[in-house]
Amino acid sequence: MSTVVLYHGFGVRGYRHEKTGVVEGCLVMRLSQPKESCRCSACGSREVVLSGVSERKFRSVPIGRQPVTIVLPIPRVVCRACGVVRQVAVTFAEPRRSYTKSFARYALELSRLMTIKDVACHLGVSWDMIKEILKTDLGKRFGKPKLKHLKRIAIDEISVGKGHRYLTLVLDLDSGAIVHVGEGKDGAALKAFWKRLHSSHAKIAAVATDMSPAFIHAVRTNLPQAALVFDRFHVMKLFNDKLSDLRREIFREATDKLDRQVLKGTCYLLLKRPHNLDNTKNERQRLEAALELNQSLFTAYYLREDLAEFWEQDDQEEAQAFLLDWIARAEASEIKMLVKFAKTLRNHALGLLAWYDHPISTGPLEGTNNKIKTMQRQAYGFRDQEFFKLKIYGIHETKYALVG
Repeated sequence: MSTVVLYHGFGVRGYRHEKTGVVEGCLVMRLSQPKESCRCSACGSREVVLSGVSERKFRSVPIGRQPVTIVLPIPRVVCRACGVVRQVAVTFAEPRRSYTKSFARYALELSRLMTIKDVACHLGVSWDMIKEILKTDLGKRFGKPKLKHLKRIAIDEISVGKGHRYLTLVLDLDSGAIVHVGEGKDGAALKAFWKRLHSSHAKIAAVATDMSPAFIHAVRTNLPQAALVFDRFHVMKLFNDKLSDLRREIFREATDKLDRQVLKGTCYLLLKRPHNLDNTKNERQRLEAALELNQSLFTAYYLREDLAEFWEQDDQEEAQAFLLDWIARAEASEIKMLVKFAKTLRNHALGLLAWYDHPISTGPLEGTNNKIKTMQRQAYGFRDQEFFKLKIYGIHETKYALVG
């Protein structure tokens, strides 16, 4: 066989082709290594003495649907320079691998368009071999994310699997890449990240996070100069949770059967913005009927709508005046839920107002979380936690589409 075909077709160079045959439906190419090209794999010396051979088989790039195997007797040599006895290095395959480098590159190209199972079936190899190739590639590219360029980051947690298992993610808001994946959802999950961040000498300007005491303490302790920003998503989500609790409390206390019937099934209506209500389904009428039944629910709902305007002010000074006015109205309502929430906003006012200096959000992390959940549904298991984390590191380059 021509050396041009060996090199350009299979990525093999520096070997002689002996013969080609077909064994059990597989194309088998036997190669040999010239004696003059043998070198010590430890020191690279040419001063070696042959001491037997060891035959190995390598899976190579298929020809159409025809699988190809390369058989190579690998010389064992005694090095006169360093005295070790070793096999010579195989240039077309990585150490301790049963497939060629060109086969690994081909599998990686297919994995961008197909699932691991589909790639394994197409190439006629095991699922574990394709996973190993992907894991090795991800480790080289994303195993140690560079942190020196970081300026704006977002921190949030995600639930993975059953049993209240959580991962804490740190996202680079400028590139959209995950730069840290930690076990748990407390400050300890970020310990390794802070250590690497300080070593990188990165200058973080702002951090977006929720109002979790653990995250707030971790950021203020390790990044005292960075602005801590509480974004709109988490503030409104927290208020919506409190509003749902208030509706359930009113429903339990309602004694009239008709009142309970009106309140029943209105939870999702309370969480909708007024312009999103569907008039064809009488959603506006049902919501207004529920609000008329209880003054507390009515007040809380419209204060929720007013709070959404906090992020629409012209500047930070107007936003501060708006926030203080909203807190005063919530406290004046004497509704327990609103009074507690007003206290929460007062305690976190600096982080809320910081949004006007650094308009960042953890919203991109929510999109990443959805990608992770999609990846979990499409994958089998992810019992290998290291592989799972590497997939998360590279998820910003991933596109999910319905194929076939």
